[in-house]
Amino acid sequence: MSDDIRPLLVFFSEKHSGPSRRMESLLAHIARKERQRLRVVQVDVHERPDLVERLSVEHAPTLVLVRDKRPVARLEGRASAPRIEAMLEEHLPAAVDHVEDADDDARVLNTAPARGA
Repeated sequence: MSDDIRPLLVFFSEKHSGPSRRMESLLAHIARKERQRLRVVQVDVHERPDLVERLSVEHAPTLVLVRDKRPVARLEGRASAPRIEAMLEEHLPAAVDHVEDADDDARVLNTAPARGA
C-alpha cells in the first residue's frame, strides 16, 4: 500500500478511441508538470471494468480525480488543457517553489561570532 497522499487523476481511455488517443500527450504533459502535486494513471475501460463500474464511468475518455479514496471531480469526453487545469486547481495543494529552507539560512548566518557594536 502506498503512503503517497497526492491526489490521483485516473484517465479512462479506449485503445481505438480517437478522442482518448488525442488526450494521451496532454495527460503526459500534465503528469510531468504537476508531478509534485498529482499522480496520473491511464486505465483502459475494457481491461478494468471493475474500476469503470466503481467510479461510474460511462464514456471514454473520462478523467476522474480521486482524493482520500473518493472521487472529487470528473470531466467526461475530450477535454482541453485549460478545462483540466481548472478542475485540478480547485483540488490540488498549492504549488511550492523550490527555495532554500529559511531556518537553514538562519543557522548558517548565526554561526559566526557576533562582533561588538
